[in-house]
Amino acid sequence: MGVKKLIVSAIAFAVVAGAAVALYDLELRERRVVILSTNDIHANISRFARLAEAVERCRDTVDVVLVDAGDRWTGNAYVDLAEGRRPIIDLMDGLGFSVATLGNHEFDKGPGLLSDAIGYAKFETVCANVVSEDGELPALQPAVTVRTADGIRIRFVGVVTNYDNGHPDGSHRVYEDLEFPDPMESAREQARLASGCDLLVLLSHMGDRKDVEFAGGCSDYDLIIGGHTHAVVDTLVNGTVIGQTGCSLMNVGATSVRMKGRRIVELEYRNVSLDAYGEEPAVAARVREITDNPELNVSVGSTGVDLDKVGLADMFTTSLVEATGADIGMYHYGGIRLITLPAGEVSRAMLFTLEPFSSYVYTMEMTPEQMRRMIITKYNDTGNPKEAHRIDIFASVPYTIVTDAADNALDVEFPTLREGREYEVAIANYIVEKYDDVEGDDIECRDDVLVLDAIAEYLGEHSPAKFSNVPKQKRRVVR
Repeated sequence: MGVKKLIVSAIAFAVVAGAAVALYDLELRERRVVILSTNDIHANISRFARLAEAVERCRDTVDVVLVDAGDRWTGNAYVDLAEGRRPIIDLMDGLGFSVATLGNHEFDKGPGLLSDAIGYAKFETVCANVVSEDGELPALQPAVTVRTADGIRIRFVGVVTNYDNGHPDGSHRVYEDLEFPDPMESAREQARLASGCDLLVLLSHMGDRKDVEFAGGCSDYDLIIGGHTHAVVDTLVNGTVIGQTGCSLMNVGATSVRMKGRRIVELEYRNVSLDAYGEEPAVAARVREITDNPELNVSVGSTGVDLDKVGLADMFTTSLVEATGADIGMYHYGGIRLITLPAGEVSRAMLFTLEPFSSYVYTMEMTPEQMRRMIITKYNDTGNPKEAHRIDIFASVPYTIVTDAADNALDVEFPTLREGREYEVAIANYIVEKYDDVEGDDIECRDDVLVLDAIAEYLGEHSPAKFSNVPKQKRRVVR
């Protein structure tokens, strides 16, 4: 057969094959499903009635699968101080969540409480990279397949992040007897094992940077629903759609999937603001019942000015100095869980939302050189990049981080401190227990001094308390 005949035959075959596929598609009924996703809810139950309204409206028109990518609690006194943290799980069960993975904050009170919560939740909890050595945490399924009413089979794999220290964010103590294999390798292994599904989805609590890195080297997943970094993400990497909603139920992720047979013809993710929805009445009523708590709603004092993150840091560090009699107070950026606090009365519930970790204090004698080393190490942190290259350690005294053009910290200037002199520093336990290069003399664990109580006592004695939104900590670039 000549070359021309070969080309003509190939074209003819392609036309016939294309026509067959088109005819096949015409014969198949299109099937649709919408995956609604949340991440980093942090017990913000005030938004649940809006989420319920959004879910209800979507279910009126299409099959819906509701999933969560971790950090369901830690951030709200009405949930975190309730027995077993039941309110958030009960609300999720009421909305009909199908699957969730673990975030680092699921471990905040240790594996015992987490085990109980997994047991009473109606939704499946999946995580491919956590192992309990002593069995206190039940063996979790690495993945689960959900079949929609229309027969679409969705395989959900779950992973939680870890760091150079071998476990997710949080105190070493809550992770004792737990192991966390590499989340990326665990996700790759589960992709290799997946079979018989129409859609492969990774519920990832690794953070958006790691999600992008993972997708760049592994194209097996159709969709990654992310969490941990509180970022608003909607992107495509190496053929994989990646989405993350931010945090605190400001948005819900909506992934629209259209299929013909076993073929995906459309997969589109978008973040939808819950401000666009009203409140579902029954869920709103249930939230009001949960928050009707006189002990938590009592005022502990008041602030005289609106506070931003810097002003809140001033409140933290000033309160630590007064509670301990130290020369300097220090607290970390990630522990301050509100961005703003309006002037006026402050309830105990509001304070708990601001600092939900039951943080306590260490006191120690530190020289400016020791403080400098600690601050520089944290600024250049390679093990936990989420907390690097920002002013992470707030202090009651001013300092300036000197960086090079590539934003690497070179020096720290303390204009009000004398080099070589030791100062008593009251410093949050998270910094002492988690950060590198924290050194000093006469180190004392003051677990009798809770940060929350220190702030409440300060407000009670100085109301209306006035703090400054003018930054004490600054950066200066040298070229």
